Amino acid sequence: MIEISNVLTLTGERKSFLIKSNDTVKLDATNLIAFPGLIDPHVHFRVPGQEYKEDWCSAAAATLRGGYTTVFDMPNNLPPCITQARLVEKKELINRQLQAVDIPLRYQLYLGADKNHFDEIYKVKKEIIGIKVFMGSSTGDLLMDDESSLHAAFAIATKLNLVVAIHAEDEEMIQQRRLKYKSHASHYIHSEIRSPEVAAKAVAKVIELVKLYGTRAYILHVSSISELELIAKAKKAGLPIFAETSPHHLFLDTDAYTKLQGKAQMNPPLRSKEHRLALFEAIHEGVIDTIGSDHAPHTLAEKSKPYGESPSGVPGIETNLPLLLNAYNQGLLSLNEIVALTCYNIQKLFNLEANEDLVLVDLNQEKVVDQSKLKTKCGWSPFADWKLKGWPVYTIFNNRIYNLQK
Repeated sequence: MIEISNVLTLTGERKSFLIKSNDTVKLDATNLIAFPGLIDPHVHFRVPGQEYKEDWCSAAAATLRGGYTTVFDMPNNLPPCITQARLVEKKELINRQLQAVDIPLRYQLYLGADKNHFDEIYKVKKEIIGIKVFMGSSTGDLLMDDESSLHAAFAIATKLNLVVAIHAEDEEMIQQRRLKYKSHASHYIHSEIRSPEVAAKAVAKVIELVKLYGTRAYILHVSSISELELIAKAKKAGLPIFAETSPHHLFLDTDAYTKLQGKAQMNPPLRSKEHRLALFEAIHEGVIDTIGSDHAPHTLAEKSKPYGESPSGVPGIETNLPLLLNAYNQGLLSLNEIVALTCYNIQKLFNLEANEDLVLVDLNQEKVVDQSKLKTKCGWSPFADWKLKGWPVYTIFNNRIYNLQK
């Protein structure tokens, strides 16, 4: 039996919990506040094909350490998850790895949209959380930038009542701007090549497709003012448009390139401080619905390569909640906003049933992000050495309690 006494709830009440379990734990939670188990709707756990960067053994431990109990994994694997057969194979691999570490993590999978395999979506409509569309090139080879294929994907999603999750960057503009800046060698130029205009053009196209088909469109890692303005206008018009931002876009800006170099490279890229601060305003105004970590690990050796050879993506699932809690302590976010962004809004958008998962948080605990203690296999963080106030202490799910301080 797990006995939790005197824990503070989000409504300001003190409660005690009894949870049936084979574990025998008595916990005085006077200094802790109970959040629901968090949901990360955007992770890249690299299985299959790139297990040297991450696998579900290391990722599951990192997920719990971050206060999350449910994740949605993206399909840009090697090979990409674009067919029923590959979806089945991927699930089998994941389940074996989770069993090996005895962490029964809750997870959902996206199917990648591929113009040569649209028929596969019909086969797996009840087995996936949504369809992932890459309008701009990123890790893997799932780019789908032609008009007819985009129309087909949105039409199918509407017919099957599936969410389309979109990496919204315009590929034609990316290639044009890459040529324009081809003589530049700094990682900073990544933010110039994939400028806010590149993202805005793609978002505008998504909105037009939603107008045509009525598709529920989930725009991933929104990072710029121009995107926010388009999304806010679409929401006011009653369109089923939803927006996610990511912790690196909330807490890092282009100044980070000076110290981090390739470790600050991701798609879409970091923006200036003006864009970063606008994301917080968009949260308060309800324009941004969710926060996904976009946990996309690469090795330090890969990230240390010169620009043009270094891959895009950063780890984030372990540090997302501490960053948000630190923002709460700085007066930038409310606790209710944090929980909505990382749980309740996601449940609503994806029609997920609520569960009994909990994460117990110490709002006053101060710690430095220590890379040597990270559970992710890649072993680094762009937030290394940041001192953050507010950390998850226990994660409770499937009738078990995990001490996150060990």
